[in-house]
Amino acid sequence: MRFLIQRVLNAKCEVEQEVTGQISHGLCVFIGISEQDTKAVADKMIQKLIGMRIFADENGKTNLALREVDGGLLLISQFTLYADCKKGNRPSFTAAGNPALAEELYEYIIAECKKQIANVQTGSFGADMKISLTNDGPFTVLLDSAEIISGK
Repeated sequence: MRFLIQRVLNAKCEVEQEVTGQISHGLCVFIGISEQDTKAVADKMIQKLIGMRIFADENGKTNLALREVDGGLLLISQFTLYADCKKGNRPSFTAAGNPALAEELYEYIIAECKKQIANVQTGSFGADMKISLTNDGPFTVLLDSAEIISGK
C-alpha cells in the first residue's frame, strides 16, 4: 500500500464537474493498493498517517499531527502509484491490486479515518477525477507499507 501525502492549504476533487470532496487546511492523500494488501496493512498505514507530525507548531517546527491542527483529509484512490516504469516508455500497472480488492480497502480506509478525523472527504473510486490543490510548503511524503511493516 502506498500513500502519497501532501500537506495542503486546500484541495478539491471533482467528477464530471461535481465536487465529491473538498477540504481547506489538511492533507490530500493519494492511495495506491497492491494485491498483497490487507486490512491489517491498512491499519498500520492509517496509524502512521494520522500520527504524522508534519504541521508547524508555534515555533515553526513540524511537530503537530492532523488532529492537533483540526485539519481535514481528502482521500483519493490512485492505482497509478504502482506504476512500473522499468521497461519501455509505457508504465505497467500489474502490481496494482485488482479493482474489487482495491475498492474494498479504499472504503475501509475511509471508514477508519472517519473514526478519528472529523472532516474526511473523498474522491470517487474508479472515476475520472480532477484534483486541484495548493500544496503547503511544498510538503509531500510517500508512505510505502513495504517500508512501514519491515521497519527499513
